Amino acid sequence: MSEPTQAQRAAIDGEGYLVDPEEWDEALAVELAKVQGIELTDEHWLVIRFMRDYYAEHQICADARHAMKQLEALHPGQGRQRMFELFPYGYVAQACRIAGMRRPRTWSTG
Repeated sequence: MSEPTQAQRAAIDGEGYLVDPEEWDEALAVELAKVQGIELTDEHWLVIRFMRDYYAEHQICADARHAMKQLEALHPGQGRQRMFELFPYGYVAQACRIAGMRRPRTWSTG
């Protein structure tokens, strides 16, 4: 019998969000992304690391518009579009789950 993956060991709520964001690490993000059908690229990591840094500083999930600004630097005028290309089911539904956030109280997409 093989060892359980980190995703199997981490406490995930009924909607697929991490119960304790402190349990998150990059290996878990890769596993969570696979469940979402996403292979993480450098741009995914740019957003995810921004989200984790924001969480570390503020203890809340960054609003989508703040994460989109990170993509604006690479794709002027296309941050929102690029966010949905990276996370086609949305910031809350995919980016927040992969970045190990609790389910945000608001569902803003920017």
